[in-house]
Amino acid sequence: MNVAEVLTRYLMAAGIDRVYGYPGDPNIEFLESLRRAGLDFVLARREGTAALMAQAYGMVTGRPGVCLSTLGPGSSNLVNGVAAAFLDRVPMLALSGQIATAKEPLFTHQVLDHARMFSPVAKWTASIVPGAAGGILRRALRTAMADRPGPVHLTIAADVIGAAVPDQDVVLPPLEAAPGAAAVFARPGADPDVARRLDGARRPLLLAGLSAVRGAAGPALTRLAERIGAAGVVAHMAKGRVAQDHPCYAGTLDMACNGFLWDFVKSADLVVAVGFDAVELIKPWTVTAPTIHIDSLANTDQIYAAEVEVVGAIAPTLDGLAETCREAEKWPAADLTRHRAELNERMRRGRVAGRLNPTDVVDAVRAARPRETVVTTDVGSHKILVGQGWTTHAPRAFLTSNGLSTMGFSLPAGIAARQVLGDTPVVSFMGDGGFAMVQGELRLASALGLGLTVVVFCDGSLNRIELKQMVRQYESTGTRIEDTDVVKLAEAMACDGVRVETENGLMDALGQQRPDRPLVIGAAIDPGQYLAQF
Repeated sequence: MNVAEVLTRYLMAAGIDRVYGYPGDPNIEFLESLRRAGLDFVLARREGTAALMAQAYGMVTGRPGVCLSTLGPGSSNLVNGVAAAFLDRVPMLALSGQIATAKEPLFTHQVLDHARMFSPVAKWTASIVPGAAGGILRRALRTAMADRPGPVHLTIAADVIGAAVPDQDVVLPPLEAAPGAAAVFARPGADPDVARRLDGARRPLLLAGLSAVRGAAGPALTRLAERIGAAGVVAHMAKGRVAQDHPCYAGTLDMACNGFLWDFVKSADLVVAVGFDAVELIKPWTVTAPTIHIDSLANTDQIYAAEVEVVGAIAPTLDGLAETCREAEKWPAADLTRHRAELNERMRRGRVAGRLNPTDVVDAVRAARPRETVVTTDVGSHKILVGQGWTTHAPRAFLTSNGLSTMGFSLPAGIAARQVLGDTPVVSFMGDGGFAMVQGELRLASALGLGLTVVVFCDGSLNRIELKQMVRQYESTGTRIEDTDVVKLAEAMACDGVRVETENGLMDALGQQRPDRPLVIGAAIDPGQYLAQF
């Protein structure tokens, strides 16, 4: 086998069934290898969106998403998506072609130093050589999946991709992060007995984050919360780790009503950070209550100073605590019910009568789509409302970029999620700014026959930045976006398109979704509610 065939075999062995990309001359042998093996190659409209599709694939499946570019501008276009996977902690293999090995030291046309370019945003970068291809691929897969997961970038030169590989045995490394028994580390003078600390707390709060999703810790987290009567708060990318209709659920951190929710967190007398990754924090950590860190990794970020660290497999640790702690109702159910009611009321403040408001859009789509619907959301003012207001009931059902927070994520992520999840409904929420960046991918969604719902919040503004200009009493400069005829654009991309200005009109439009054709809804919102919220 040649390098392309060995690479393909390793992808198949790892359970990876497709590659997203935009190819060039150095990739031809790899494309043919994928075709012969029956793996899908998804031709994105640019390399950056291909990487975001691969990121979403990794978010949904837990396996590395794979993206491909050619050399030069292809590889540089890939960087943003790789950076998103790096800060969003998503496993990825990013593959870039390169000029022939003998030319690279001297030739300059389209030649960039991939190692220097990708090293800041990847866990590892390497060039594949035929004599060590198997070992390099094993290291790449193991590195991408190991805690914290993230992207690995591999360069494959034009004269290497078709070269014969001496070691043709595919030996897959372990792909699951499997820490051993938990180890406990305590600050000098602190009580290291977590169960005793929980039993002694009056208002304990469990804060779940990204690692709790990777560690499949939701059921154990819920059992512990029920056992001790704790409140449960989730970070944005961990939505669904505690179902939002569960009695212990108390909100999503750093989204809408963030001041109200931070005050709630600060009212706890013990905070247990369960797989919480500080990369998701938007506001500084100002909680003064004692904090306990439970994660598969040590608290090396030191964003919060934990009195006790329990480092090991998260779910078994939580199950052990649930068995050991006394049953109690620390946080009365009535208090949590009142808290959620006030959170919902605060989130809908600032609505403009007689207009379509951002929360109206979120509420209408939620009412029209089934419980299992998966959502992707972009970056901007709408993200903060969707992040708090969209009810999520299962992990990996709310996809967003929060570590890097890159605009343009939602549509390519929705395409990948809809491909992977089959009949599960997928809704992509976007602002008109992010939509303008990636709208060409609508044609891909149509070509793939995906019944994807794309909801665009249309207010003609980069609202988050414009609001900050308003606070400083500056004029709107560089933040206004010309109106686009969403209906004509959708039709040009072989999609269905509707523009709506009322909640009833939106509900009618949502009923027009076809199973094999994207529906693009341009929701003409009044941005006044954003001003009241933020």
